[in-house]
Amino acid sequence: MAPRAAPPRFGPRQLLLAAAAALDVCADGWVAAEYARGGQPGWAALALALLAAASVATQACSWLWLRSDPPALRPDVPRWLLAALHLLQLGFLFRCLHALKVGWKVCWAKAEEEEEQRRMAFLSHDISMLRLFETFLENTPQLTLLLYVILQTNKAEPSQGLGICTAFLCVTWSLLDYHQSLRSFLQDKYELSLGSSIIYFLWNLFLICPRILAVALFALLWPYGVAIHFPLVWLAMFLWVSLQGTDFMESPGPEQLYRAMVAVILYFSWFNVAQGRTLYRSIIYHSFILVDSTLLALSWIWCRPPSDEHSYLIPVVSTALPCYLLGLVLRVTYYKWLHPNVRAQQEGGSDEVDANGRTNGLEFRSLSVPDLMNKRMQWLAQAQFPVSWPLGQRFLNGAAALESTV
Repeated sequence: MAPRAAPPRFGPRQLLLAAAAALDVCADGWVAAEYARGGQPGWAALALALLAAASVATQACSWLWLRSDPPALRPDVPRWLLAALHLLQLGFLFRCLHALKVGWKVCWAKAEEEEEQRRMAFLSHDISMLRLFETFLENTPQLTLLLYVILQTNKAEPSQGLGICTAFLCVTWSLLDYHQSLRSFLQDKYELSLGSSIIYFLWNLFLICPRILAVALFALLWPYGVAIHFPLVWLAMFLWVSLQGTDFMESPGPEQLYRAMVAVILYFSWFNVAQGRTLYRSIIYHSFILVDSTLLALSWIWCRPPSDEHSYLIPVVSTALPCYLLGLVLRVTYYKWLHPNVRAQQEGGSDEVDANGRTNGLEFRSLSVPDLMNKRMQWLAQAQFPVSWPLGQRFLNGAAALESTV
């Protein structure tokens, strides 16, 4: 018996991302060991602290989601064991292994079982979001630290080179996987094509690189200045996200954790969290980040000593602005010609290019088992795309799904 085709969310992209993440963890450990061996325990401790903080936050989200999910969607293991796995920082790994088990079952099933396929999609959506959180909480700060250490010591070790490559791959690929996860809520005709994937990957890469370079250069002159700059910008982003009225988690307390994690993402990269037109919010965000990054880079140029040995970086810094602008051009290109909303307009749908919550443009997948819809990711999909809902169909998840069955 030959296996059937795997579900849309169970493919090469996820396998590559998992392999890159595993390699990145090994690279982080290697880098921290090299720092300790080289007489820099502070850098080693900071690298491990970033890794631990990202893991704790990700495990907390994973546990909160498991507690709120319907019992039918939870792994068939005792609750105390799930709690112990998350305390041991193994909860996310267990999720991945459980998803592989369910995916293998779906792949080799004799008959089409929509419930099992949707269960697999539900698990994959959560893994995609958790991977995005972990990547931005760990890899983007690690990238900044790696670049700072390389510039400070004027040499790059093999472990640092590997760490930079794997971290950049994880960051950009997790964003692409997250976007593909949102697109999977739409009809098959709106799936992400290879050309769209490349543009999406490159635009995020070109926007994140200058930001990390600017922060690393600022830290080169004022290492403790970053300890002031980051909390201030993070607080501004947290307040901005709060004002947009997010509704991602199941209760107000965990919602604050979600907003705090999104604020970290926004320190480095754009992330849409609210429904409605994103054009003006995007302009405000990119203008702020562009001005902030420019000031950080100019402060290094103006204040560095005349005898500074980093003069070779000036040409590199001069390319940061064109790189960021190129990223914005690629983003505009994507939204102008490759975004699914554009196709919906061409087919006679919406007049808006961004989600506004009122249009009948894009078509949502119709499910016979609506309780298996991942409400968390579906809410973000609504924020990203103008979705046309099937008449009378209501998608619930977590506590809301349990209440609806009473």
